[in-house]
Order: sequence, then structure tokens, then C-alpha cells
Amino acid sequence: MIKFSASKAIERLPSQFFAKQEKAVLERKNLGRDIINFSQGSPDTKTPEHIVESLKEAAEDPNMHRYSPFQGFRFYKEAVCEFYEREYGVTLDPDEEVCVLFGGKGGLVEVSQCLLDEGDVALVPDPGYPDYWSGVALQNALMHPMPLQEEHQFLPNYNDLTKETLEKAKVMFLNYPNNPTGAICDTSFFDETVQLAKENNICVVHDFAYGAFSFTDQKHPSFLQSEGAKDVGIEIYTLSKTYNMAGWRIGFAVGNRSVIKMLNVLQDHLYVSLFGAVQKAAATALTSSQDEVKRLREMYLKRRDVLMEEAKNIGWEGTAPDGSFFAWFPAPKGMSSQQFADKVLLEADVCVAPGNGFGTYGEGYVRLGLVHDEETIRKGMQRIGSLNLF
Repeated sequence: MIKFSASKAIERLPSQFFAKQEKAVLERKNLGRDIINFSQGSPDTKTPEHIVESLKEAAEDPNMHRYSPFQGFRFYKEAVCEFYEREYGVTLDPDEEVCVLFGGKGGLVEVSQCLLDEGDVALVPDPGYPDYWSGVALQNALMHPMPLQEEHQFLPNYNDLTKETLEKAKVMFLNYPNNPTGAICDTSFFDETVQLAKENNICVVHDFAYGAFSFTDQKHPSFLQSEGAKDVGIEIYTLSKTYNMAGWRIGFAVGNRSVIKMLNVLQDHLYVSLFGAVQKAAATALTSSQDEVKRLREMYLKRRDVLMEEAKNIGWEGTAPDGSFFAWFPAPKGMSSQQFADKVLLEADVCVAPGNGFGTYGEGYVRLGLVHDEETIRKGMQRIGSLNLF
């Protein structure tokens, strides 16, 4: 068999952090171990029934069996507009300001392919979602980390960005509520971001994957709610978390018309849009009763509180997240994040995500996902506690 050489673009791609985690868990399970996996962010409860029923009904329509329109059905894009108007008071044009995505992850890679050339600079949060790096690597562009540190509420400090860096930067990735830290931001932070982007001609890409899950009395703001935001950037939203539709692979990008046009052009060459019945079900999710979203938010809040209670019981000091469904805990003193993750997997049958997988400034922390029921969370934390590391 001929072993063909990979392209330089493929060779530049970073190793897939989550795939590595999944492999480690599978190896332990194959040895007969009962692993509690806190490392991933895949929702553990099912998609609401009314959304599934919408899919079934649409799948019976022969018109849905044909190729979908290249840039998606207008009814789905209109549903996106209705959702943003209702939830955030943001008015969108379905034809010019909405792009149908094959999940948020795809869009986060594609936007770099649209905006970056070799040698261009992307500002990326550190720690941050590793797939921001993938599109940058494909384009042979450069990443400039924006440290997210606890003393600054895990927000980037724009005063640390030099004039030279800002002149070279073409794209800035942001993500609030934040993965992995669980930190949140307010509208004033987005206002500051818009001003910086305007002054330096930077496109802001806000990943709003966890926008539905607030553990405070305040709703998380959309980046597009800040005045002038559509002039300087886009927001990417996925239905994976809000509606428990992770396996459905559907999301959307909204905002700046020139960037939306680029994304649509790129996807015209890659896909012929999503199965129409999935788009119909997604439209149902966005426009029908949001009671299930409220129930999910309450469920994750209860799980968060159980996690923090059990952490306190074992002497593990951490800060309760205000959003997302992740908690960001310091590794025990004297241990790296990877050493701690390896130890709890091998000796306690618990998998946590080491912070170094999210960037240099993730070192010293681990991420835990709230994607298990309360009993399993208690059991997993008690297993960690049995190692007497704190």
C-alpha cells in the first residue's frame, strides 16, 4: 500500500485534544474500568420531544429528500432572526446577516479560512477552545494569545496588546460564557471590544455556545447587543447545548454582512446545506416554547451546586462558575494539570480535562463538565477525594 504524504496544511493542524481524551477513556473502559468522564461537554439528556417530533414530521415530506438550497432554507434563517429579536432585541436580515452552519465548530474553523492569509495574526483566548487554533493553522496564520487570568475575572486585558500586535491582527476570538473557565462578561466588556475592533480593523468572532446557561440573576448578553457590533464582527451560535442537539450538528453565524457572505461562499463549495428536516426541527427549537431550555438551566445549576458542595467536602477549593456547564478548578499544589489528570484517571477512574490542553495559561487548572446526574457527580468527586490530594 502506498503511504501518501499529507499536505502542509494537514501537517500544521494541532493534535485534536478532545480526541486524545476520548481515546484515553476508551482504553480504560476496554480494561473493564468504570470511568466517570468529566472531561467532555456532550449533553447527557435527550433532545426535547417536540423537536424530535418536528424532525419526524419533516422527514415524511418528499420535498425534504431533495438537495436543500445551498445556503439553507429561508424558514430556518427567519427562525434565527425571530430568536435573536425575542431573546436579545437584535434585528437581523435573514438574507444578508445569517449563515447556516454545520454546527458551531465548523463555523469557528471556516471563519479563519475566510479572513486570514499566511502570516496574518489571530488573537485567541488562552485558555480557550482548542478548535479556534485549527482554522488558524490551516491558513498558516499566526496566533497571539490573550491571557485569561483569575485576577482579571478571566477576561482579556486589552491594555496588554501592543500597537504592533493590534496592527497585525485580523481576527479576535472571544467566548462568553467561557469554555473552559465558566467565566462571564457584561455588556460593557463587549462595548470596549467593539471600540477596540473599530480602531484597529479587527473582526470579532464571538462564540456564544453557552449563552442560554446563566447561574446568576442576569441573562448573558449577546455580543451583537453592543452598539456597532455588527460593523465589526459576528456571533456563532450552536443548538447543541441550548436544545440538547449535539449530535444534530446545526448552528448559525449572525452579524457582519461581509463575513456572512464569505462564509456562505466557502460553504457553497464545501456543502449543499443541511438535511432540510434537521433545519425544520431547528426552526421549531428556536421559535417554540422555551420551557425545556429553562429546565436545562435549572438542572445544570443544581449540578453545579452539588459539584461545589462535594469539592468543599474533599477540601478542593474552586470558584463556582457563573455560566456554561463547566467548572475550572486548580490542580493540587505540586502537580501539573496533566499529572493530576493522569493520576485521577489511573487511580480513581475519573477523567478530567487538563488545563494545558486549552493553552499555556490553562496550566495549573483542570476542567470538569456538568454532564452527569447529581449522583454520578457526587460519586466522581468522592473518588477524587479518596486520593487525599488536597
